[in-house]
Amino acid sequence: MKIQRIDMYQVDLPLKEGRYSWSGGKSVDVFDSTVVSVTADSGLVGWGEVCPLGPAYLPAFAGGCRAGIEFLAPFLIGENPLQLERLNRHMDAVLKGHPSVKSAIDMACWDLLGKHSGLPVCELMGGRYGEDFHLYRAISQASPEDMAKSVRGYREEGYRRFQLKVGGDPDLDIERIHRVAEVLQPEDRLVADANTGWLMEGAMRVVRGVRDLDVYIEQPCRTYEECLSIRRHTDHPFVLDEVVDGVEMLIRGKADLAMDVVNIKISKFGGLTRARLARDLCAQLGIAMTIEDSWGGDIITAAISHFAHSTPTELLFTSTDFNSYVTKSIATGAPERDRGRLRASTESGLGIEPRMDALGSPVWSSRNT
Repeated sequence: MKIQRIDMYQVDLPLKEGRYSWSGGKSVDVFDSTVVSVTADSGLVGWGEVCPLGPAYLPAFAGGCRAGIEFLAPFLIGENPLQLERLNRHMDAVLKGHPSVKSAIDMACWDLLGKHSGLPVCELMGGRYGEDFHLYRAISQASPEDMAKSVRGYREEGYRRFQLKVGGDPDLDIERIHRVAEVLQPEDRLVADANTGWLMEGAMRVVRGVRDLDVYIEQPCRTYEECLSIRRHTDHPFVLDEVVDGVEMLIRGKADLAMDVVNIKISKFGGLTRARLARDLCAQLGIAMTIEDSWGGDIITAAISHFAHSTPTELLFTSTDFNSYVTKSIATGAPERDRGRLRASTESGLGIEPRMDALGSPVWSSRNT
């Protein structure tokens, strides 16, 4: 089998709550998502998606992803989309770095592999664990009262994992965490996610200010070394996210005992192939994981669900369903949450079919080059 054509689409994904806000005054109203289709000479078509969290979160942005895909795609025509490791090595040889550019292409090839074999992607990634799995709900940065109200509402919908967007004024963040903790039950899990937003002195004040609470501290500072220092001054469970960008950092973090949980974002690793490598390394090292991506719609949610469902249950801290945050559906067959839990499709591939009326016409196609 050979890649015959690659098409690229752009779609806006407005948020149901109007705005998503996190540390440093950053916010997004509409997510700019890029969808890729990879057509094989057999006639099978695979679909992938990449959606950075705006231009100021990670070193990736939507326009850059599309420019990179336009550059990279012609080099992939004639390659075998089923030979995923070989294809990834070829992409790395053509374009150094830029994992977000490669992510949607790799995801589409996994969808192709599943359709070709007649199996769901989760079966190809290690097998399905359990009936479903926990989701977390990200709580956009707001007043302590509003964040507690949001958590209370989502808890009534069945969520038991909550990720508070903090990383602002330490005193206000301490109040946010305390107010939310008041509305939780013992079986709930609370994560205070600073998204690199605290200086070390502020992070130290926060961990001391919430030392009596059962709360996970996520990515308090900008650098790994700063986070490690905070980790060594608190007994709270610790999560690393933004600094985890490859297996080398996972190995270093394990050696330093720097974290209890890591977040594995598909696009940050360059797609499902390399994210699976990171996942399997974490499994061997005994590190719990949140399986997710930067953001996205139905296609990314489907990919996350297969990735999470093929992760051993005892190592899967939580996952997410981005399609429940946005107002536009771009594919049928995508999983939908049920009482704060999710399950991957049992259909072949990712189990989705694109809504072409939502995607519109391609913004770029390899057949035009």
